[in-house]
Amino acid sequence: MSSERFLTASPLPEAEELSRYTVDLAQPRLGTMVTFATDDFFADKSRMIDPAPPVFYPDRFDDHGKWMDGWESRRKRVEGHDHAVIKLGQRGVIAAVDIDTSFFTGNFPPEAMVEAADTIGEPAETDWQPLVPRAVLKGDSHNLFRVEGAGPARWLRLHIYPDGGVARLRVYGTIAKDWSLVGADETVDLGAMENGGSAVAWNDAHYGHPLNMLAPGRAPVMADGWETARRRQPGNDWCVLKLGTAGMIERIAIDTNHFKGNYPDRFTLRAGRLGDETTTEAVEAASRGWPLIVPETRLEADNVAEFATEPLGEPVTHVRLDIFPDGGVSRLRLYGRKA
Repeated sequence: MSSERFLTASPLPEAEELSRYTVDLAQPRLGTMVTFATDDFFADKSRMIDPAPPVFYPDRFDDHGKWMDGWESRRKRVEGHDHAVIKLGQRGVIAAVDIDTSFFTGNFPPEAMVEAADTIGEPAETDWQPLVPRAVLKGDSHNLFRVEGAGPARWLRLHIYPDGGVARLRVYGTIAKDWSLVGADETVDLGAMENGGSAVAWNDAHYGHPLNMLAPGRAPVMADGWETARRRQPGNDWCVLKLGTAGMIERIAIDTNHFKGNYPDRFTLRAGRLGDETTTEAVEAASRGWPLIVPETRLEADNVAEFATEPLGEPVTHVRLDIFPDGGVSRLRLYGRKA
């Protein structure tokens, strides 16, 4: 085991609120890439969209100087400023941008600006539109900018003035899937993150966020799933997920990949529609009475289980997953047809 010392950045306080109705469009598992930077001499541009919180190693250096967890350009000695281009893996509507300068104290950019474009190919200069106006940044901080009225985007361009380091770029939004391209008889994963699925309420996400269950592919590690703390009181853990569009769920797959001594003993799945409920308490109360589409069923460790669902008479927009009494699920697939 390495004896190297390190520090970890604290999460954005508003992140839980944002995660109730958005996803991070900048995460690599959606296919997002940093395609260009004017300069990334000190720290590679790709680190800026690493899904893990930034870390700081006080004693780590490389051939270019102090190792930093993020994107960092050289000190600019000529006119101009640095910028990076991000290609989003999924077209989306952006609600907020977090320019995180964690651990950048004397080397953060004093100001930044973000532009967006919605071209299929690489944008021309005239395609870029302002998303976050030029604004002052704080060092070693989350710099959160709310966005209102923005259209869909496929590309972002982050300008820093004049140079410096950004630990992480988080782009909170909703995926703008064009459901008109999906046939009425086509079976799709209605809850998939790339189809616009999201998590809206949960009682516990101590080790992993329920949104992880909707991510593409199988989970590479245990942390890339929904996992609750060990329950020490009566009851069970639950979460409510929103489908990308209203539809009829015909079958599901629930995956406990990597969960061996900590998978749930049993689960149920309910489906329904939400109205104006927004608080965790209101969503929990409304979803508790939804009809079961998968009755209480035992799970196995490190296993994919598939089930046909009980047909309901009308399309649904949400599902409620109850696990008994606690534990971890890596993926949940909700296959069906759009309404």
